[in-house]
Amino acid sequence: MTAAVSALTDMPAPQYVMSADGRRIATYLWGDEDAPTVLCVHGFASSCRDNWVSTGWVRDLTRAGFRVLGVDQRGHGASDKPHEASAFSMDALVDDLVTVLDTYLLDTVQYAGYSLGARVGWQVAVQVPDRIERAVLGGIPDGRPLARLQIEQARAYAEHGTPVEDPVTRNYVTLAERVAGNDIRALVALAGGMRIGDADPDPEHPPMQRILFATGSEDAILERSKGLADATPNGVFVELPDRHHFNAPGSRVFRQAAVEFFTGRD
Repeated sequence: MTAAVSALTDMPAPQYVMSADGRRIATYLWGDEDAPTVLCVHGFASSCRDNWVSTGWVRDLTRAGFRVLGVDQRGHGASDKPHEASAFSMDALVDDLVTVLDTYLLDTVQYAGYSLGARVGWQVAVQVPDRIERAVLGGIPDGRPLARLQIEQARAYAEHGTPVEDPVTRNYVTLAERVAGNDIRALVALAGGMRIGDADPDPEHPPMQRILFATGSEDAILERSKGLADATPNGVFVELPDRHHFNAPGSRVFRQAAVEFFTGRD
């Protein structure tokens, strides 16, 4: 492995934060302690490494003068992976991030989230607005995350190896198996948990911070993501050329737009 590639993919040892319900949440730090912090939160079936390190985000953000605080959301990466749907409510995912900020003594951060991480970021920005200065929400789901996934088919595959017939569900399973260490049963539980008490992003009560929305031109949710941006008083939108939902995090256009946005050059 060349030095350049190694620098792109290096991961520090995880530092664990204990959630309110006793789950270990893995966190990672890069950059100078005194630099402004960007909290990076990945999407479904991904991880901090997969979403933010291997794609060049950590490299570009630290080069731009930011400290990066990365998180493996519960059910992912080095964090605990419960198999109960009740462990994966939206409130639990939001509370995890608030606990991380409290543990690191961070009153306010900038936020970068993709897909599920963007959906959680919308909620954090709305529910605890004093903690988020501005946010980048990439590929934000138009409704309940993972609502299109057929849970019974995914569960049958995870538990018994039953082939998945629904093409959307099959795509999610393929995505989940792509990342080493993923626990399919935990991810199926997460998909179920997102349907417990969760609500769609409410365009009537959007975040009031500056928000950059970004979605791939080939993503099925493109127009609905634009609609959320239009409904957000301080929202702006960037379309990522020739990107679909699963490869948008690697877009150079996305990274550059985010760095400019976080540095205030937007």
